Amino acid sequence: MMEGQTWRVGFSCFLLLLLVGSSQNEDVRSCEEVRKLFQWRHSGAVKGLPDSPRAGADLQVCISKSPTCCTKRMEERYQIAARQDMQLALQTASSTLKFLISRNAAAIQETLETLIKQAENYTSILFCNTYRNMALEAAASVQEFFSDVGLFLFGADVHPDEFVNRFFDSLFPLVYNHLISPGVLGSSVEYAKCVRLARRDVSPFGNIPKRVMGQMGRSLLPSRTFLQALNLGIEVINTTDHLQFSKECNRALLRMQYCPHCQGLTLSKPCLGYCLNVVRGCLAHMAELNPHWHAYIRSLEELSDAMHGAYDIEHVLLNFHLLVNDAVVQAHVNGPKLSEQVNKICGHPVRTPTQSARCSSDWNKEKHAMKISVRNGEETLANRRKEFINSLRLFRTFYGGLGDQLCVNQLAAAHGLPCWNGEDIVKSYTQHVVGNGIRAQSGNPEVKVKGTDPVINQIIDKLKHIIQLLQGRSASRPEKWGLPGSGDGVVEQVSGDCDDEDGCGGSGSGEVKRTLKITNYLFDVPVYDFSGKRIHLLFSSFVVNEGYCIMRL
Repeated sequence: MMEGQTWRVGFSCFLLLLLVGSSQNEDVRSCEEVRKLFQWRHSGAVKGLPDSPRAGADLQVCISKSPTCCTKRMEERYQIAARQDMQLALQTASSTLKFLISRNAAAIQETLETLIKQAENYTSILFCNTYRNMALEAAASVQEFFSDVGLFLFGADVHPDEFVNRFFDSLFPLVYNHLISPGVLGSSVEYAKCVRLARRDVSPFGNIPKRVMGQMGRSLLPSRTFLQALNLGIEVINTTDHLQFSKECNRALLRMQYCPHCQGLTLSKPCLGYCLNVVRGCLAHMAELNPHWHAYIRSLEELSDAMHGAYDIEHVLLNFHLLVNDAVVQAHVNGPKLSEQVNKICGHPVRTPTQSARCSSDWNKEKHAMKISVRNGEETLANRRKEFINSLRLFRTFYGGLGDQLCVNQLAAAHGLPCWNGEDIVKSYTQHVVGNGIRAQSGNPEVKVKGTDPVINQIIDKLKHIIQLLQGRSASRPEKWGLPGSGDGVVEQVSGDCDDEDGCGGSGSGEVKRTLKITNYLFDVPVYDFSGKRIHLLFSSFVVNEGYCIMRL
């Protein structure tokens, strides 16, 4: 592509030199200029080029009653050049759009990866500072859980219900062994397996696992779909950038762009109407993408607007550690009852005193040293999406007006100047100018458009599918936010998912009010003591909560 752009710049400069040093007239007496341009385009001397006009009986497209400077070999080379020029023009026209989507897809994915890591750090710090006896044993489960979160977000075939259940299944034996009935699992792997399997029967964590499933599914799935849609957008552009033109189109492009050269008209440009007929005919199938592309961008916008409140992925991930803490506290408070239930299922174990591994000082310091990055109003994931959608909205009719853009900005002669009409230089183009799309091409005097393009049809089908997914994830249809393979999906009420202390406000609008943690300060983790009373572990100098400061000493 860069080689093509370099050639276009050099070629334009060369044409300007020719314009200054020569003049055009109707009677071509020499083919020198044509030969120079042809050699320039093909990077060096080419044998067999005529020095003076000759009869063109062997030409297939650039047919003229007058003598011509082209040979059949030259016409074939020009045919290839015309096709390459159009593909380069398409790639140039779409480059800004393609860069916009690909840059934001990469940035959003990177932000999500950072968010996952930050949430994992929060959870690790919770264990290390509140439940130190089980911290090292829980580390693998925490890491596996957030690894699964990332895999799901980025398209892997994993299910939130499965990895949420797996996390709480692995957590229960730790809580049971360290808080409920210390030492009972120390000498029996089989008993530990039994306790793990008993988790779903005795429900030690109440409805918290179900709440986590609901929150994870409803927040992760829209972000996953959003990323999938962006990747499809890039695929659409790549496909149209390298579209294969029909034989009729290739002939029309040759006639429009290079047949004038055969008559010595090396500086001519096509008339605007003529250019529109040719390019609209060549891009007729591509123009059929326009309504689907418009709907695609609108659906992206609707989903972006819906990703807020208690189902905002930032809120859900960064508050996961609070639900984990609530789950552990609930299990500890109900310890005697749970112990009795487990004994009925697994029997009475032989209690063996054990020494639990604690957080090492180095590991503890490492976790404490992790800083929370500033997430101000301009840097949140929601604001990044909003800025992206605002820019993308400008390209809603991109495929509908692509032919017009190419002719007006690049290919056609300026208004009022003499121009090429496919046969000669004229003051204006007098043929009927057709519209965009396949149906409008029935009266196209320059290009005959037949049938449909299977490649474009395939892209349209993919756009229709992703549009359905995007619309199905919008907040206006919460009952359709089902997960892959989950039937109707997990439906959960927003109320009760968070409270004021978790950073959610009670404004009644469903909007989440965040607590902004200032960079270079550790955070304050709300936890509970063993009686169920809420306490605070003070790890930071201060926290900014809705505009006021709380000193932490």
